[in-house]
Amino acid sequence: MLDETAQGVFTIAATPFLPDGAVDLDSIDRMVDAYVERGATGLTILGMMGEAGKLSADESLSIVRRVTSRSTVPVIVGVSAPGFAAMTALSAAAMDLGCAGVMVAPPMGLQTDAQIVSYFQNAAEALGDTPFVLQDFPLATGVKISTSVILRIVEDCPTCVMLKHEDWPGLEKITALRKASDAGSRRISILCGNGGMYLLEELLRGADGAMTGFGYPEMMRQVLDAYRAGDLDRARDIFDAYMPMIRYEAQPGMGLAIRKYSLARQGIIAHPTVRKPGAGLSAQAKMEIDALAARQINRLKELGF
Repeated sequence: MLDETAQGVFTIAATPFLPDGAVDLDSIDRMVDAYVERGATGLTILGMMGEAGKLSADESLSIVRRVTSRSTVPVIVGVSAPGFAAMTALSAAAMDLGCAGVMVAPPMGLQTDAQIVSYFQNAAEALGDTPFVLQDFPLATGVKISTSVILRIVEDCPTCVMLKHEDWPGLEKITALRKASDAGSRRISILCGNGGMYLLEELLRGADGAMTGFGYPEMMRQVLDAYRAGDLDRARDIFDAYMPMIRYEAQPGMGLAIRKYSLARQGIIAHPTVRKPGAGLSAQAKMEIDALAARQINRLKELGF
């Protein structure tokens, strides 16, 4: 079961689709194997990158079943939903299939601190004993969760064991949360997203690792290993080798298509299909990604990878 001590790299998994939009179960097997081989200590599925909102309930369960049957590392399932009935149904099924916990993002429309606290109190009650990750991603949800509100949720909801930190900018939030835990507040795990754009700085601020879906998932583990070894120069060199691709991926509205194209060109998934509605890539964009990937390979060879 997921708990407050979780650390490392929980890779956000894409959902592979065939060219006709059907779920590609065979690619799920290859993808899970690749993520683990490249250093994932956990997987997070059916998140925003997993196109969860485009899946039927049956498809979601089939994906959970396939991933859990294949994975050798803990699996977290995104169960965010406007209402609690769908959330609790998927959560119960996922936990029965062997998942370690679930992830919950606030629904759009929450505007006040009291509304946000109440929502997560109710979500925790609906989920029962299931440990959950609070996803703080205001750029996607439109819901701004302050440090004081996060601390209130952590205090009120013992089953909230992890924060998926994706505020941007958000480094000061990590510092404030760690200062609060140093002063006696319950310390929970903090794993960071945003495509890994600020990974090293987030680690230096007190994050426990990464939870994101960058198209080269080994980057997070390589940076984390160098950081843990105390070799910050090497950590920065590794990050710098990937930075052009990280920057390119960060284009609003295109990130998922870019990540899927990168995963497909590495053979991790069979097709780069983004389920409709979703953006595709032009031939010129693909050429740009190919050029960045070639330079990235050369730089990593210089670093001994």
